[in-house]
Amino acid sequence: MQNNKDRSRNLGDYLPVADDAMIICRCEEITKGEIRKAVHDGMFTLTEIRRYLRTGMGLCQGQTCGRLIKGIVARELGVSPLDLEPAVSRAPMRPLEMKVLGNEK
Repeated sequence: MQNNKDRSRNLGDYLPVADDAMIICRCEEITKGEIRKAVHDGMFTLTEIRRYLRTGMGLCQGQTCGRLIKGIVARELGVSPLDLEPAVSRAPMRPLEMKVLGNEK
């Protein structure tokens, strides 16, 4: 497995392609071009991409876009998608009323 966090890697210049306007993360409306540009800006892990662009942080929690994002990042880095560590995920949280926590009615 390669060290994907090596910041000295030269990815070359970011060159826009025809399908960069395609929406990848529908919940947060993030395009393929934004993801590719983030990789060229130095975001080499899925967690960094998630924190930088909010991909996978919408209602679906990355269920619809996670694999697509992983594939795009892997292609830009020139590695296998299996070489990328998964993004840090958390359980969805919902606000609770205080009476639920206090077991009061």
